[in-house]
Amino acid sequence: MTLLQLAYAVALDRHGHFGRAAEACHVTQPALSAGVQALEAGLGAVLFDRSAHPIVPTELGRAVVAQARHVLAEAERLEDLVSEATGELAGELRVGVLSTLAPYLVPLVIAPFARRYPDVELVFEELMAEAIVDHVRRDLLDAGLTATAPPVRGIEEVPLFEEPLVGYVAPGHRLYGRAEMEPEDLSPGDVWLMREGHCFRDQALALLARGAGRPDAKAAQFESGNLETLQRIVDRGFGMTLLPWLAVQGGGSHAPESVRPFRAPAPSRTVRLVYATTLVRRHLVRAFAAEVARAVAADLPPGAVLYTPGR
Repeated sequence: MTLLQLAYAVALDRHGHFGRAAEACHVTQPALSAGVQALEAGLGAVLFDRSAHPIVPTELGRAVVAQARHVLAEAERLEDLVSEATGELAGELRVGVLSTLAPYLVPLVIAPFARRYPDVELVFEELMAEAIVDHVRRDLLDAGLTATAPPVRGIEEVPLFEEPLVGYVAPGHRLYGRAEMEPEDLSPGDVWLMREGHCFRDQALALLARGAGRPDAKAAQFESGNLETLQRIVDRGFGMTLLPWLAVQGGGSHAPESVRPFRAPAPSRTVRLVYATTLVRRHLVRAFAAEVARAVAADLPPGAVLYTPGR
């Protein structure tokens, strides 16, 4: 039994396909297949059901793969101890990001992070909050940026900052003439929403529940998975929507005259970094968390809560 064989088994469990697992391990498919077979032969047990599509581990295989992850993590920890001691950060960091956060936050982080840590490759993937937590738990991602507290055992979280929400109002809308808004001004009947599954939708609905709409008022029927689409509808003169603060900063495609802040204390969402409790490369994650907090500091409004991630 070798660490390489264990790595092949973990990759096959992660990808459910010999070809994709081999590609992830940067080896040929026959080499990976032979490595898994050698591991099975050494243990005297079949670890994967090859008749399933995608390939899945057997009951015993699941236990072996889980233990293999721990063994590989401890082996990787040896290299990380050296990196932490020397202060040299290197390698790949895979980060999941909410689609309501990625277009506004990622551009702020990429350049300064690259200057500070030139030997670290950042890989971002846009996902919904539930998928981010699942991918982190399954080791498909090293970390994730979410705006909801993870209800999953084995997941750690680091709060980064409080991001206020703002209204985005079409000309002619009843709130267009207001300098500021309050949650009580909102009515479910004229607010465009994200579609089901997005945590930003849940945050908007919670805010609407405090509004002045009738109990039987229905939210707009059109829902989108993209904040930009909702913004464009408002730009065309229809209704209003809610946007995160960073979406209306930095000279984006929004119309500044349509932005309406909430009266203090403004409703906000807590942006968090999540990672697995068993994650070994915490020094990389901590460095990334600190860079995110540093990058958004200038774009948040005065008085916004900015946490200091532990180093």
